[in-house]
Amino acid sequence: MDSRSLEFLKTLLDTPGPSSYETLPARAWRAQAGGFAAEVTADVSGNSFATLNPAAAPRVMLAGHIDEIGVMVTYIDDDGYLSFDTIGGWDHQVFVGQRVQLLGHGGTVSGVIGKKAIHLMEKEDRDKVSKAGDLWIDIGAATRAEASARVRIGDPGVLASAVLEFPNGRLVSRSLDNRVGAFVVLEALRLLAQDPPAARVTAAATTREEISTTGGGARAGATGLAADVAIVVDVTHATDYPGLEKRKHGDYRLGSGPALTRGAAINPVVFDLLVATAEAERIPYTIEAAPRDTSTDADNVFTALKGVATALVSVPLRYMHSPNEMVALEDLDRTARLLAGFARRVTAQTDFVPR
Repeated sequence: MDSRSLEFLKTLLDTPGPSSYETLPARAWRAQAGGFAAEVTADVSGNSFATLNPAAAPRVMLAGHIDEIGVMVTYIDDDGYLSFDTIGGWDHQVFVGQRVQLLGHGGTVSGVIGKKAIHLMEKEDRDKVSKAGDLWIDIGAATRAEASARVRIGDPGVLASAVLEFPNGRLVSRSLDNRVGAFVVLEALRLLAQDPPAARVTAAATTREEISTTGGGARAGATGLAADVAIVVDVTHATDYPGLEKRKHGDYRLGSGPALTRGAAINPVVFDLLVATAEAERIPYTIEAAPRDTSTDADNVFTALKGVATALVSVPLRYMHSPNEMVALEDLDRTARLLAGFARRVTAQTDFVPR
């Protein structure tokens, strides 16, 4: 990976932006896009767009959601302790003993998640799983008034962690799901800017995927762009660590390249063109089955407008929805190259109707 791209990726990953509060990473994404895109815009849903060939057709959308899971302040007690709830799907056991960054109205506020010490617990309570409702955030305030001067009800936050680089090209971060999707689509656009396609291509950093049941930012984004074809980039569970049954969960490994989904919400013409692109450019890939739904933005983009020819391309990820998710950098490169190669094959004559 280009060193400048890697530095941008690390900045993007460390910038807090839980669902519905994606402003900071979106701002960084648009600033990066301004270096090579013909147009850079945003919409009222918080989506960000970077476009090449604005007047061309057909309209290709490359979409990765830029939000991450997080927490939200729900109550401040008389002693200044903060109650919180989850933004997105968490394993609540992860919260115990963590540090947090809250996005307060005056800036970032540091806190720690508190729990009764094990020494003070009754024996029968020691083996119970902690829930968010049993915990609290301590920001060092002594009173409600002192805490309220720094945070308000509804302020969001993320667990405080920074990017780590591991051997074998592994990258660790709390926000790989799915900040890497937003990164990959922009990286694909950067590659396309060096060798422009015939089609109009828009990279989209979409919002609210982690909490959406009605389309989130992706549906609004696809509608606003009037997309003809869309590739949604997300992450999928790597199954290359102990204890996972591959007959049930499939075989997806770090370093095995992008996973191409077949089934629900997937246009078969787009899928076949992705496969042809991968094989022509010698990009390794795996195939993932989706017999009912994909549980990604592909489900929402597919049914936008009168229907959008949609595919889902996923990056294998270990330890999803934890403070220490892990990907292989080579899989990000391969996915970006696949998207760029696909976009170059799309022309005004490409027919996406399954026949």
